[in-house]
Amino acid sequence: MRVLVVEDDPVVGPDLVQALVEAGFVVDLSRDGEDAWLRGGVEDYALAVLDLGLPKLDGLSVLKRWRAEGRGFPVLILSARSDWAEKVEGIQAGADDYVGKPFAMGELVARVRGLVRRAAGHASTLLAVGRLTLDTGRMTVAVDDRPVRLSPLEYRFLDLLAHRPGRFLAAGEIAEHLHGAADAADANAIEALVLRLRRKVGRELIESRRGFGYMLAGS
Repeated sequence: MRVLVVEDDPVVGPDLVQALVEAGFVVDLSRDGEDAWLRGGVEDYALAVLDLGLPKLDGLSVLKRWRAEGRGFPVLILSARSDWAEKVEGIQAGADDYVGKPFAMGELVARVRGLVRRAAGHASTLLAVGRLTLDTGRMTVAVDDRPVRLSPLEYRFLDLLAHRPGRFLAAGEIAEHLHGAADAADANAIEALVLRLRRKVGRELIESRRGFGYMLAGS
């Protein structure tokens, strides 16, 4: 799952990126409001962590522009400010959650996971898709209740498809979520990844359609 972190603090920003990468996300970092607005307007993010005090364009303005442009991905506001009126303004502008600085990194990661799950229509950390079950908290996968050992990349592939039920994802879109826009793998690399996964979870659990992409069976 691809996440945008918008934070200009030279310490907090990289720390957030590292924590989210360790949690299984692919993360882009933006350090100013104008860059964040442009990225969020064209890229397919599962969620954005958005600081309010940004150079060039403040966080609330970025959020309002995203929502006015129809960008509906969840947004978690992050700010050192504690003014209640500002928090209300952020929620009214379309934020989905609000975390004040200083914060516990584990709590923030948990909130990010929760927002991504709810955006996909899942209330639990367990995602059941046909015979496949993903535990998004532990980042584990089971087929017919049998644990399957996967690499981080293989897990992220299944996690992405599980959060897009009933929808074929093209290889290019999958590559962006797995590797980021600057390092997107080609279609052959995605096909090789699918072949490895099918050997582990069963060929029938990953559907493919030429010209459309890939989807989990039973979603």
